[in-house]
Amino acid sequence: MGDTAFLKKRIALLGSTGSIGRQTLDVIRSNPDLFEVEVLTAQNNCDILIRQAFEFNPNVVVIGNPACYNKVAEALKSLPVKVFSGEDSITQVMELDSIDLVVSALVGYAGLRPTLRAIEYSKHIALANKETLVIAGDLVTKKAIEMNVMLIPVDSEHSAIFQCLAGEDPRTVEKIYLTASGGPFRGKTREYLNEVGKEAALKHPNWKMGNKITIDSASMMNKGLEVIEARWLFGLRPDQIDVIIHPQSIIHSMVQFTDGAMKAQMGLPDMRLPILYALGFPGRLSSDFPRFSFIDYPQLTFEKPDKGLFRNLDLAYHALEEGGNMPCILNAANEAAVYAFLNDRIPFLEMPDVIEHCMNAVPGIKKPSYEDYVETHKESIRKAEEFIINIQNHKEKN
Repeated sequence: MGDTAFLKKRIALLGSTGSIGRQTLDVIRSNPDLFEVEVLTAQNNCDILIRQAFEFNPNVVVIGNPACYNKVAEALKSLPVKVFSGEDSITQVMELDSIDLVVSALVGYAGLRPTLRAIEYSKHIALANKETLVIAGDLVTKKAIEMNVMLIPVDSEHSAIFQCLAGEDPRTVEKIYLTASGGPFRGKTREYLNEVGKEAALKHPNWKMGNKITIDSASMMNKGLEVIEARWLFGLRPDQIDVIIHPQSIIHSMVQFTDGAMKAQMGLPDMRLPILYALGFPGRLSSDFPRFSFIDYPQLTFEKPDKGLFRNLDLAYHALEEGGNMPCILNAANEAAVYAFLNDRIPFLEMPDVIEHCMNAVPGIKKPSYEDYVETHKESIRKAEEFIINIQNHKEKN
């Protein structure tokens, strides 16, 4: 399908001030005849949200933090923009009939509730918030099928698999390979990681991302979460999902078929590419983004992940195999661990200890309801915080 057959879409962008949100607006800015912004939401970055509202003139703006409401409302009073605040409002605006596509670019657990509400109101989802499927994949995918809603992946790896599977019989998929750059600590020793700080962990070699996902990449948890997301997006068993380190980040992921053939999706490490694909789906839109050249990358290399040093990957596989609310426990404990590391409360290598403790300490539920997921998240955060405080107290005594 070419650009001429594309109908203009009205976009609700959840998390407009984050890395994915800003790059989504780059894509919309470059395609004003194809997309318009209907809703913008942010949690705390009111200054950026205000600038975005002036440029894109949405119907609705929501600032998650109520303390920022007056500033945003006052700044936008000259515009015909409705301004709301609070997490409940972010969820409620998903009911608007004027939304054609929701881009879920929120970070972590915060993405689950509004994404579910959007699905309940038959909005197609461009999903950048992998945690929605990690936490409640069974619930979300069943609801999407019931409401005839498309879940279009935005993560570069899942977008790659999605594109490789276009026109293929899902029953012919033997295995998928999710590629990982290896992050800033590929090849580093345990001795090095014992002393590493957040400044080094935030220096990703290939991608520009927000702090949380960058730390997840450094710890390999990002790839673990992507394994769980892939299980639900593509209906695969854990043994059909493999991870391989590809430092150049040119091959974004691969599919191996039952006849032995493989498909790989390639391109420069630029998140605008999968965003453009998700916004344009089922069409493929043209762009002036930089092009990949084999001459610039004469060698594409691959290696196995070091699961002994980066334990989060095995923890994620274990959570996936356990099922139920275990991935929710994993995700919540990881969120707590990452923010503790970013605030200099625990060292890098103790993040997996926090996660493993919570996976053992929080009760498992085989067939959780939405309310079970909510309580599991709260309990996992509480258990993680207790464990982190114990780590700190132990170090202070010694």
